[in-house]
Amino acid sequence: MVPFAEQLERHAAGDSRVLLTGRIALASVTSFLAALLLGPFAIRWLKARCRERIDSASKRLNELHAHKQETPTMGGLFIIASVVISTLVWGNLSNVFVQIGLFVAISFAALGAVDDWTKVHKKTRGLSARHKFITQLILGGVAATWLYFSHKETPHGLELIWPIGKHGIWLGAGFIAWGVLVLVGTSNGVNLTDGLDGLASGCTVFVGSAFIGLTYLAGHVVMADYLSIPHITGAGEFGIVIGALVGAVMGFLWFNCYPAQVFMGDTGSLPIGALLALAALVTRQEAVLVIAGGVFVIETLSVIAQVGWFRMTGNKLIACSPLHNHFVFKGEHEIKIVTRFWIGSALLAILSVASLKIL
Repeated sequence: MVPFAEQLERHAAGDSRVLLTGRIALASVTSFLAALLLGPFAIRWLKARCRERIDSASKRLNELHAHKQETPTMGGLFIIASVVISTLVWGNLSNVFVQIGLFVAISFAALGAVDDWTKVHKKTRGLSARHKFITQLILGGVAATWLYFSHKETPHGLELIWPIGKHGIWLGAGFIAWGVLVLVGTSNGVNLTDGLDGLASGCTVFVGSAFIGLTYLAGHVVMADYLSIPHITGAGEFGIVIGALVGAVMGFLWFNCYPAQVFMGDTGSLPIGALLALAALVTRQEAVLVIAGGVFVIETLSVIAQVGWFRMTGNKLIACSPLHNHFVFKGEHEIKIVTRFWIGSALLAILSVASLKIL
């Protein structure tokens, strides 16, 4: 199948070409418009079939979020649909990173959709944690193994890059286990952050924007050399997938900002996290992901710390985890919490890109 961009190049006047930077921008705009157009139809369809059930383990949190009851969920369907459509239009489908990206987006979205559908229609809290986790491991294993064989012959392709001094630790076949950890961990991190209107969506825009730049830089031999980062041939093409993701999430945020007309559900949060993780694995910049995705990291650590502290002492470390719920319990308005988390995410995204040269 000849990519649409190549067909455009054949008909371009003179020596002009549809360059990668242009295709990334067009992918973002296309997915944004697709999400904006699909949104109203998807929301109407979901209203009739898939409405949110407020049923957390915290009675007080259920009371505080009672007004969200019956809001359509599974909005991730039109996020991922927009990403796939835009990638098919503007991406080079022969590129292995694009292929893995499409697999990750669709497979993790399917897992999330089953989980969301189970929550709504079986009146439970979704798939069991064990079944969900095992499926994530399997999907992550497929993606990481696929990426391993692609990176195997690439200089520094199987190294864990330590940002200070740009030292690398050779992982070898251990790259597969590491890749699974990053994919599953980030997927669940975004899922935990998705608790307030626009919170996960806004943070994704900032983290995704940072990795649009990183994928482009990693695929550019001159810029990669200048920044002393691994040059990964073809990594820039994955910027189209991430560009499409950022555009689609911005389109979704149009409907998800307070008060939300639709929630993304696990259908959206699981593949979003996995795609961000894949961008880090493709570019060999997992350490940068920890910085850029600091909000996701902190949210995840707050849950781990809360559970661990409660088991050791019988007391709560914070009012309610994940961290954003702590501020909800303290009486802060949802818009204020989300906006402040966005500010933190934006600053961390800037710091992550700056760290490439500083470190």
